[in-house]
Amino acid sequence: MADIGSREELAAMIEGKSDEEISAGVSELGTDKVLAQIFEHMAKDAFRPERAGNQSAVVGWDITSSEGTHQFQLKVADGACTAVPGAPEPARVTLGMALPDFLRFITGKLDGMQAFMTGKLKLSGDMMFAQSMQAWFAS
Repeated sequence: MADIGSREELAAMIEGKSDEEISAGVSELGTDKVLAQIFEHMAKDAFRPERAGNQSAVVGWDITSSEGTHQFQLKVADGACTAVPGAPEPARVTLGMALPDFLRFITGKLDGMQAFMTGKLKLSGDMMFAQSMQAWFAS
């Protein structure tokens, strides 16, 4: 597994791999480093301010791996999105996934509704907001 590039490159790296292979590959690179790159990309490249309008929110993510839970937040305010490691602020909604499922989800290989219905995506907080804020990010 090479350094994380585009969404397409990430999708190609995980294609056909088991959960264990994905986790091992990410661990080799450094799980926190890989997740930081992904959340930076989500904040800088995938966020669509015109879709968020004048809304603001903190969206929490709890990504679990064999190393533990890795927390990140996406803070949306004033037409901008910032990725923040940890959970320094109360989140309007928190999404939780296992690392391999998270990577499949962000690369479009796992549908969010299907992940929720099968227990692969856990939500806490404002669930109605969770549905609407999906539109804030390019798919």
